[in-house]
Order: sequence, then structure tokens, then C-alpha cells
Amino acid sequence: MTIAKNVEAILKMVGDRTVVAATKYVGPKEMRELYAAGITNMGENRVDQLLWKQSELTDLPITWHFIGSLQSNKVKLVADKIDFLHSLDRLSLAEAIQKYFSSPLKCFVEVHVSGEASKSGVEPEMASAFCENLAKYDKIQIVGLMGMAPLTDDKFVILGCFRKLEELRREIQAKNWSHAPCPYLSMGMSNDFKLAMECNATHLRLGSILFRNGD
Repeated sequence: MTIAKNVEAILKMVGDRTVVAATKYVGPKEMRELYAAGITNMGENRVDQLLWKQSELTDLPITWHFIGSLQSNKVKLVADKIDFLHSLDRLSLAEAIQKYFSSPLKCFVEVHVSGEASKSGVEPEMASAFCENLAKYDKIQIVGLMGMAPLTDDKFVILGCFRKLEELRREIQAKNWSHAPCPYLSMGMSNDFKLAMECNATHLRLGSILFRNGD
């Protein structure tokens, strides 16, 4: 009952925010436990794992999120099979989505707010222009921004990254672009989601905290 107890505690803590379970390290069995406990949004990092897990869970009306980096040449494999993409960061990926998806895909634009070379995303000063340039792709709807803070114990560094992303989202939302209503913020993982909540995160990508053994 560990997963059920973990989920109960987390859902009570996060209120009306959406928990996207990062299921990279678990299989269909654990995902069924998550669903039964009340988490219906699942996030995958790899195309092959997404397709396999979807095939094993066809009986569950899961909302599927792709939360890893998506290669343009693999877009056709997930076309119309995911509900949200959290990592739109280049026009070549937008072009592939436009080509292969038959209905609009809800996308978060990934913004490089951490400053770490190992992380990807649109540079913050380019985020608004990038979103504006996506207007010509009618198979893309920008529902928000996604970002990751660096792995650090310095909460002020983490809060700085999240606040920057929140500020950018407000700026883009204020443009009133029909293709980019941008109401959401995807930020916060198991180690920093409480700080993300302070900065108005709407989608929390949680992994280990859902599966760890109870105290």
C-alpha cells in the first residue's frame, strides 16, 4: 500500500495542482496502482517505453504526457498518442508535430532557466519570440512553460529559476495570442516541488516521492 499512501499524502499537499507521475523507472503494475490511488496523468521520457506502457494499459483512460526530450524523427511514432508535450524547444520539432499530428497537441515550451549546460530549452530572452513564431502551426497549442531548476540545496537559487519562469509565463499570457493562451506552469520535481508551488506551478512532475518506501 506504499504507493497509495504516498499518493494520498501528496494529493492532499498539492491541492488542485496536476500531478504528472514521472514513470520512467516503474512499469505498468505500479502505474495501475497510481491510477487506482487517484493519479491519472502519466509522464514518460522515452518513446519506446511510452508505447509499451500504453499497450499494457489500454483499459485505463490515462492522460499521457511526454516529459523528456523528443527527437523530431520520433514524432511520427507518438503522433496522436500523447495529450501533452512538456519539451517543445525548437522549430524543427514544431514542424514535425505539424506534419504528423492530426489534431492540436497541447505543448509546454521548455525554457532554459537553470543556466546549466546539461539542460536544454529556449533561452529566457527568446521565449516570447519563440512562442510568437509558433502561431503558424495549427497543430500546436501553447498551454504553458516548462522549466527545471539546478540540482542544488540552495532554495534561493531554485526559487529564482521558478520565479523567472513564472514571470515569463505572465508576459506571454498577457500577449493574448490565441495559439498560446499559456495558463500553465510545468515545474517542480520530487526534490523541489514545494518551492515550485510557491511560484504558482500548475503541473508537478513527480517521480521518486510517489514510489519510495514509507517512513
